[in-house]
Amino acid sequence: MKKISITALSMLFFYGAIGEPKDSLDIMIGQMIQIGITDYGDASVRNELRNLIKTGKVGGVILFEKNLQKEDTKVALKKMIEELQKEANIPLFIAIDEEGGYVNRLKPKYGFPKTVTAAYLGAMDNLDSTKFYSTQTAQTLSSLGFNVNYAPVVDVAINPLNPVIVKNQRSYSKDPKTVARHATAYIEGHKPFNVATVLKHFPGHGSSQVDTHLGVADISNSWQKKELEPYIALIKTGSVQAIMTAHIINQNLDEDLFPATISKRIITELLRKELGYKGVIFSDDMHMAAIIKNYGFKEAVVLAINAGIDCLIFSNNISPDVIISAEALHHHIKTQVLMGTIDANSITQSYRRLIKLKSALGLNFSKY
Repeated sequence: MKKISITALSMLFFYGAIGEPKDSLDIMIGQMIQIGITDYGDASVRNELRNLIKTGKVGGVILFEKNLQKEDTKVALKKMIEELQKEANIPLFIAIDEEGGYVNRLKPKYGFPKTVTAAYLGAMDNLDSTKFYSTQTAQTLSSLGFNVNYAPVVDVAINPLNPVIVKNQRSYSKDPKTVARHATAYIEGHKPFNVATVLKHFPGHGSSQVDTHLGVADISNSWQKKELEPYIALIKTGSVQAIMTAHIINQNLDEDLFPATISKRIITELLRKELGYKGVIFSDDMHMAAIIKNYGFKEAVVLAINAGIDCLIFSNNISPDVIISAEALHHHIKTQVLMGTIDANSITQSYRRLIKLKSALGLNFSKY
């Protein structure tokens, strides 16, 4: 295990313009961490989170329906987001999964607009309708302070019995060209509102037979090359701001059987080099059983960063008995960098991409 001297490490982090690695290692690592909030109403949780944000140990938060107040939802949610951003020297990613249909946190019962599923829009095959619903969603998110939406799903509906994507109507179509067209319309609906869209789940989750929230999904015998086609088409247009990985095993793409999120062959060699993608890569939730039960958070984090993940998501939303501390996560990553287990240059590169996206979204860097 090769150690890096503090002097050599510090030379990697020099002063420069926004997007350049001018900050300390602590700040750079912090930008790579996105966490879910357990209970913002708890003063101790709230104060701990604010301190993490203020000290740069966290670069973003992801919110779920559990984080919504039942009364005065819009006002309370907007206030919470404003309070969190106020603590940040580098603006936070405030993220949500707002695909529409079954994956919809901001439901009409809280006073938000009705949404429809991707399958419904794909079957209708009217791009104006897809863009209409996307614009409606983006406008709602922007008005509340969100700047990242983990959508659209560009998984191709290969397996009609797929339990997590197809049965939940999250795929536009079994035809990759249709998927790409509707994803393009979805992206176009979000851009005017400075809400980043995130394609998911690379390299394709539409043929799986297992939900990766519950365990490992091996799609080696069901995956088809056409599942890459929406990514190839969209990357060529230059419209892709971010991509989320899948926790699936695919021996066709990685003979060592690493799940895509922690596979250097899939993320760096395929997505970055072969497909030419240069934007931000988010992990899917590292809290899912497919990752945390098989690798543990410490090993998984090292593997994911070395594979090429820019931002690690720990939702703290799946296993209430297993809460991942952002402080512990940050400390672990820093220790592994100093020991040489994680390449310091990968931290620098991820930092650049994350700051570049935040700048492109027009976030306020005045305190920075």
